[in-house]
Amino acid sequence: KAIREELGDEEGDQGDLDVLEERMAKANLTGEADDVAHKQLKRLRQMQVGSAEYTVVRTYIDWILDIPWSKQTTDNTDIAAVRKVLDEDHTGLEKVKKRIVEYLAVRKLKSDKKGPILCLIGPPGVGKTSLGRSVARAVGRKFHRISLGGVHDEAAIRGHRRTYVGALPGQVIQGMKKAGTINPVFMLDEIDKVGHDFRGDPAAALLEVLDPEQNDTFSDHYLEIPYDLSKVMFIATANVGDTIPAPLRDRMEIIEIPSYTRREKADIARVHLVPKQLEEHGIKPEQVTLEDAAIDSIIDHYTREAGVRNLERQIASVIRGVAVKVAEGEKGPWRITDEESLRPYLGAPRFSSEVAERTAETGVATGLAWTSVGGEILFIECTKMHGTGKLQLTGQLGDVMKESAQTAMSYVRTRAKAFGIAEDFLETSDVHIHIPAGAMPKDGPSAGVTMMTAIVSLLTGIHVRHDVAMTGEITLRGRVLPVGGVKEKVLAAHRAGIKRLILPERNIADLDEVPEEVRETLEFVPVSKMDAVLANALLDPDRLKLDLSDPRPEKGETETVQASP
Repeated sequence: KAIREELGDEEGDQGDLDVLEERMAKANLTGEADDVAHKQLKRLRQMQVGSAEYTVVRTYIDWILDIPWSKQTTDNTDIAAVRKVLDEDHTGLEKVKKRIVEYLAVRKLKSDKKGPILCLIGPPGVGKTSLGRSVARAVGRKFHRISLGGVHDEAAIRGHRRTYVGALPGQVIQGMKKAGTINPVFMLDEIDKVGHDFRGDPAAALLEVLDPEQNDTFSDHYLEIPYDLSKVMFIATANVGDTIPAPLRDRMEIIEIPSYTRREKADIARVHLVPKQLEEHGIKPEQVTLEDAAIDSIIDHYTREAGVRNLERQIASVIRGVAVKVAEGEKGPWRITDEESLRPYLGAPRFSSEVAERTAETGVATGLAWTSVGGEILFIECTKMHGTGKLQLTGQLGDVMKESAQTAMSYVRTRAKAFGIAEDFLETSDVHIHIPAGAMPKDGPSAGVTMMTAIVSLLTGIHVRHDVAMTGEITLRGRVLPVGGVKEKVLAAHRAGIKRLILPERNIADLDEVPEEVRETLEFVPVSKMDAVLANALLDPDRLKLDLSDPRPEKGETETVQASP
């Protein structure tokens, strides 16, 4: 120490500590943070500069001073301007835009309103993450995003205690430091993919972050000072809601973002994607024209997705092809007008409607599925062979789907006489049900009506209409029960060129969420019993003795179901 004083280093260190004290005075710390910071500075003045603990304490004080404690941006409460910015950046997504506008309207009337905690659930590529940046720009706030996909350690949220070497605050406090204000738009990306192991459960740590009643005193293990997160606008994103723990899901306002319709994709491509790709590839708008028919062809024949990521990739491929021609000195302009003019850039079309071709034989019916990447159509195939009455199921089916197949088979056996099927058909035949693609796991009860329709088609020899798709759970009494994911399934049917959609009667209310342009192209057939499904799905239902009476009990009567032994 004497040598350091002789060389003048001690004065330099004391000068640094004086600068720290000046920063504390200007930092506008909260009462507890100010007390802790001054206490640590007092300890620092008594330490040897070269000691290990000196560095730890100095880093801790720096973190306290670097985090915003009172600095905040002023919200833009001009509702019309906010709407304009949101519409400029994103086509559609009306529910989210409406919720942001509602928040700002309340904020305008009550300035101390706490920030909303929203969770956007939807398939990949529909604009969930980019929407966060757009919201921050519209509202006039700073934006910070953290990705929670694959996070298994609770310390990623709460940080490590200072006793550990190299300890740091968690990603929440680090994000607040980078944002620089106490009211940023904070995006928690892929919250449905949080894991947990022996190091703790990050989802449980997020409970305090996302609880409006607790997050004004959020405690990070590194800081150990209550930190106010109540003014932060949290926006979480997820592909599916089922994998988010229930206590965490309960703390968030869920907003489901649907797949884009064909028209919405075309609008997004025209307004956003094509200009973006032209700019990124150094092509002037007058050098190449991608006409509406060409964009429609890319959507129909080169992509099959809920969002627009692959659409953007295909557009980029076309623009790159033009860029090569420009670089080689060819003179434009180039007009890409239809599918034929796309072939030199994208090759042969990759997708076409398989519905008519796949359902040309008996024993095949078209169903609808709901996955994390949006709705999909699926084909259920049945065949029979000489055997002893076994029911074979393939296609990586889960337990619930296997039980649906068994329920469908049992119902067909009980109605065999009415359907014109030999009642002893299972004594001499095996039935095999397969659901392609075999490499993809499938589960859920909503394919029950499709399985039963395929079985009846197989055993009666009556074809299923190729323009019909269906969804619904069935019971042993032939009732059709409601299912989930109706909106995504309807959009999938629309993309596949389906004309008639059979769905449970109790799901009709869900159609209000389907865009009107899609509803206009489809005929919806609400059903409450299985015979009504067959009447609308088969090409020649008159060959069957179907009971189309209303299965519901008359007014004043009670419905009883005999318990199985």
